[in-house]
Amino acid sequence: MSINNNLIPGFNDEKDDSLKISLEKVETVDNCIILYLNGYVDTYNSELFKKRVSKVVDAGYVNLIFNCTSLNYVSSTGIGALTSFQKLVKPRGGDIVLFEIQSKVYEVFQLLGFSQFFNIKESQEDAIDFFKAEPEIQESVFPKIFACPVCSKKLKATKAGRFRCSECKSILAIDNQGQVLLG
Repeated sequence: MSINNNLIPGFNDEKDDSLKISLEKVETVDNCIILYLNGYVDTYNSELFKKRVSKVVDAGYVNLIFNCTSLNYVSSTGIGALTSFQKLVKPRGGDIVLFEIQSKVYEVFQLLGFSQFFNIKESQEDAIDFFKAEPEIQESVFPKIFACPVCSKKLKATKAGRFRCSECKSILAIDNQGQVLLG
């Protein structure tokens, strides 16, 4: 585990036995790191999870790959933490990718309507290739029709910004690329 502190000084200063995180730098992609998650993320450990991943981002890693092979459970609070990472790295030109998600964990993503908002890949190779791909150049994605991630109501956005779902009243944000997020 000392390799974690070599990559991110102080990363292992705070630990929680319910979620162990190991780090591996991806040499073939700029500012990219794999976070191996072992355990679970819930209400009780999500703040520490956010704190530790924030250290990774503060160290300059904005392309985050989460290996979820040993992630046994994630609550809605844990998914909220992952959403916050996306909001943290996107403005810095980064993104997050999850791979090898156990079926019972993936079901939580689907039930809460988040499976479509995360880059989910089958393998580590696919996750790394996601960051190697050339970004698509689009004229404009607006107007955009999409389903509310909470209630699935069809909505139309004419421009980027924040707004409220007319059906369930959830606050949504849509960026210039047309990606929809809660909050």
